[in-house]
Parts: sequence; C-alpha cells; structure tokens
Amino acid sequence: MEKEEFKSLDLVHNFISHIENKNYSINTLTSYINDLYYFYLFIKKDLDKVKYDDVRDYLEYLNLSDHKKKSTTIRRTISSLKAFYKYLYKNGYMLKKDYPMAKIFSPKVEKKLPHFIYYNDLLEIIRESSQDKDGVRDRLIIEMLYATGVRVSELVNMRISDIDFNNRRIIVHGKGNKERIVYYGEYAEEVLKEYLDTHIRKNNEYVFLNSKGDKITDRGIRFIIDNIMDKLSIKVHVTPHVLRHTFATDMLNNGCDIKVVQELLGHSSLKATEIYTHVTNERLKEVYYNCFPRRDKNE
Repeated sequence: MEKEEFKSLDLVHNFISHIENKNYSINTLTSYINDLYYFYLFIKKDLDKVKYDDVRDYLEYLNLSDHKKKSTTIRRTISSLKAFYKYLYKNGYMLKKDYPMAKIFSPKVEKKLPHFIYYNDLLEIIRESSQDKDGVRDRLIIEMLYATGVRVSELVNMRISDIDFNNRRIIVHGKGNKERIVYYGEYAEEVLKEYLDTHIRKNNEYVFLNSKGDKITDRGIRFIIDNIMDKLSIKVHVTPHVLRHTFATDMLNNGCDIKVVQELLGHSSLKATEIYTHVTNERLKEVYYNCFPRRDKNE
C-alpha cells in the first residue's frame, strides 16, 4: 500500500485531523505519519487489531544489526505509536484494556553535547555571509538565528507584524503554536532595517523571502548556510540549530540565568535547557587544564 492510500484509511485520516487541530508542526505530523506507515507495513494487519506482541516484534526488528535504528528514532517511533493508540481508546475505537503500548518503554537517549561555535568563528561566518549575492538577507539570517536563538522553522514563519521595532523584540510562534518573546541587539537591528528598506516585497507578510519574493523555506535557509560554510575552513558542521546552540551556550557563559535561557529557547522543560550547562562546564574544564600551571606533576 502506498503512503497516500494509507493516509486515507479511516483511523489514520481521523488521527491526522486530530493532530492537525492541535497545531503541531509539519515535521511532527510527518513523523507521526511515517512511523505509523512503516509500522503498518511491518505488521500487515488492521491497526485497531494490534497487540502488545506486534509492537514488541516491530521494535525488535528496528534493533536488528543489519538496519539498527538510533535510540532517538526508536523513541520517536514509540511516541508516535503511543499517541495514535491513546487517540484510539480515548475516542472509542478500541477498549483501554486492549491498549498495546502499556508495557512498552522508551530506550534511554544517549546524551550528546550540542555542537556550538566560538565567537570568532561566528564573526567569520557573518563576514562571509555579507559577500553572497543577497548578502544583506543572508547576513540577517545569521544575525537573527544567533541573536534570538529561534528554531529555523520559527525563523521562516516570522512575520513583519511580529516585530516590535521600538523595543527590538519579536513574538515567536513556536512548537504547538505556543507564543514567546525573543529579543535582538543593535547589530541585527541595523541589518534588519537595511534589508526591509532595500528589498521589494510583493505584499508578502513574511520577513525572509527567496529570490522570487516568496516566503523562504527551511531548506532554503539550510542551503544558504551550507553555501557560506563551503567557503570557510571552520571544522564544526554549522546548521541553524548549531547557531541556536551557540546562542544558548554564550548566554550561559556570560552569566544568564538558566530559566531565562529556557524561556528564550521555548523549552517546556528545564531538562532540555540543562544540557547546555554541560557544554559550559566542559569549556571551563578545557580552559582550566590549558591554563593552570600546576596541572600535572611532571611539569
């Protein structure tokens, strides 16, 4: 069965409508659909007839060495299946006693420290971005990602009406359509003014436009950054999310309260923000061992 046909199945179609009404991001919705689709292809039975053993067999299949999935992928798959089956029993499509996910637990996620770049590297990226064909826009992309810490999906959906120019703050529409306030500094303000003054807009309400004057896409932003990085020798693979990580790391390194960083990043849980304290601690350790004269007895 093709994916489009799968999406038209009654239970799947109703679940998709339910998710869309919750204003989840396109990426989240796509993940739910893909995870359910591949599960359905594996079990080869009606989704409302699924038992615990079916789920367990599928998860074991995902863990097989010849196509072993990352723990993050398996966690996401479990989350998608739990959301779907919770929807089924809550809406009368299945009895709660038949809920197949009750004994399914997510694997622990390997904690990886987020990548970030140092300020000198950031300045190099900003300088190079100004040399592009659309240098003002591309520099503004870098300035805004770093100054605000927004996600790339939030950046492309930023409207001119969201910006309070007098106070240099922006209303951001984040995950689950939750609103938060972020701020930007004088460097970003200067480039933003130049960008809005020099770029012709075809009644387009969005801040960032492509060469055709239409709203730019996530992929377009990533392409621009990749193009800039191809001309530089910075070792870190820089993405929009790396600039978000850099914003958070620099804020904490400069004494910002972690709860303030949490609010600025739009994290619902403080645990998601605490990963950056590990980065700053690692940096302190690195500086200590590089600078402390009585580090080693042999010296």
